[in-house]
Amino acid sequence: MGHSGSSPWSRERLHDALRLYLVTDQPSLRGRSLLDVVQAAVKGGVTCVQLREKNASSRDFYALAIALMDLLRPLNVPLIINDRIDIALACGAQGVHLGQSDLPVAAARKLLPAEVFIGWSVETELEVTQSASLPVDYLGVSPVFATPTKTDTATPWGLSGLQQVRTQSPLPLVAIGGIHLHNAAEVLRAGADSLAVVSAICSADDPLAASQQLRDVIDAN
Repeated sequence: MGHSGSSPWSRERLHDALRLYLVTDQPSLRGRSLLDVVQAAVKGGVTCVQLREKNASSRDFYALAIALMDLLRPLNVPLIINDRIDIALACGAQGVHLGQSDLPVAAARKLLPAEVFIGWSVETELEVTQSASLPVDYLGVSPVFATPTKTDTATPWGLSGLQQVRTQSPLPLVAIGGIHLHNAAEVLRAGADSLAVVSAICSADDPLAASQQLRDVIDAN
């Protein structure tokens, strides 16, 4: 991977696993079950799922993580846990995603098994520079566009910012923030390896069809 201490996932394998990246958001589900929406999304072409639960109790977060692992493991779709190293360890998740206010990457790497990959959100050019010396396996470029699902984010990167990150980092880049069917192709052309979406699937009338349409764009680019 180029970083000592990062996971044994080859960059190519990780690149493929991250292509269409669903980030869960319970309030966006419009009353539907998380498991039902995730199952439809994976059927439609989602290649990995991040469980993000900012307000759940540890017990509820763990229960959801176990249920998702049971669903995803037979389908060979990795589960990524947002922020909570303890939940990731407890459920046997394949990946962890950390933001700027979460546990430092180096500390997380010491706690996690070697085979668990780590993603890190970057919101500034300085953080992109710092990532070169950290044991991270992919970067979450956040946010590309302004987004209603996260209101505490930094200034959007925009397509030009994403292009700049691409020149600075060899790591797989997961673009997140305001991404939907109508801007997906230009985000990929600007240098993203992966599209991470929340409401474009979670709030879609038909999550399976929405996933298929996004996957078609990814496969065409």
